[in-house]
Amino acid sequence: MSLHDDAVLVLKGYEGQPELRELYLEHLAAHPDGMYKPCGAGHLTSSALVIDPARGRVLLTLHKKLGMWLQMGGHCEEGDPTVAAAALREATEESGITGLTLLPGGPVRLDRHPIPAPCHWHLDVQYAALAPADAVAQISEESLDLRWFGYDEVAGVADTSVVRLVEGTLARL
Repeated sequence: MSLHDDAVLVLKGYEGQPELRELYLEHLAAHPDGMYKPCGAGHLTSSALVIDPARGRVLLTLHKKLGMWLQMGGHCEEGDPTVAAAALREATEESGITGLTLLPGGPVRLDRHPIPAPCHWHLDVQYAALAPADAVAQISEESLDLRWFGYDEVAGVADTSVVRLVEGTLARL
């Protein structure tokens, strides 16, 4: 099964945000290359909020290009077998934490946001990744900083898309 086919199955099985889910599915139907960065009309991305429920905190990265506190995530790559695997790969690469596991139940949320030309949109499929008890985060080349925040601190440092992702994740714990 291709990554494109996996994304279609994941989105068809996702029960939340019906209008946005349909927009994602329409995008994939119209763009066979809609999974990857070269698609000028926009492309799917995959991200994961790294969470430590035992300590009531989430790990955010200060994105190098955007200068914003965000969850770990990025572009799908040719070698990614699934959208979930892309999210887990990105979370592991950007957090430096080995042993992350995705929260069961598929994506937590979808988030569509504009990006500068030549592309137009990121259609992000957002997961949550549970950090192991002994997790040690290490900053990556893609970040200016990496920091744990208490659930109640996120709204003070991140935008509404991250706040909604935290809320959606907490509702599933």
